[in-house]
Amino acid sequence: MRPTWDEYFMDIAELVKERSTCLRRKVGAVIVKDNRILTTGYNGVPPKMRHCEESGCLRTELNIPSGQRHELCRALHAEQNAVIQAAKNGIEIDGSTIYVTAQPCIICAKILIASGIKRIVFKGDYPDNLSLEMLKESKIEVVAF
Repeated sequence: MRPTWDEYFMDIAELVKERSTCLRRKVGAVIVKDNRILTTGYNGVPPKMRHCEESGCLRTELNIPSGQRHELCRALHAEQNAVIQAAKNGIEIDGSTIYVTAQPCIICAKILIASGIKRIVFKGDYPDNLSLEMLKESKIEVVAF
């Protein structure tokens, strides 16, 4: 049976997350408009930096729970990387959909709201209720896959 568009793009996001070098949670994201892939992203450190596999995980060392103290992480989130790739390459993402293999955190939610994403399809959870509240207030369509 042929997959729906949501199934198709979420499957691609699942594949994208395999590039992640995060030791705690691998996440993939795909930004799509008119059923065409614009950019992808996965969580990992910025270019030219040692991956967490080499440097270790500061969050684990400090026993920081998931969803807290985002600033104490060397990595960018998958959504952030997908938006950054669009910006670097001059790709307009206003009005697009993002597929993510985990619920966006509050930082990513704010970035997605500001970037003009109109629809978020996510799979999995993340301990961050404020992000869901802000997404609801922003009137972005949010679909738990």
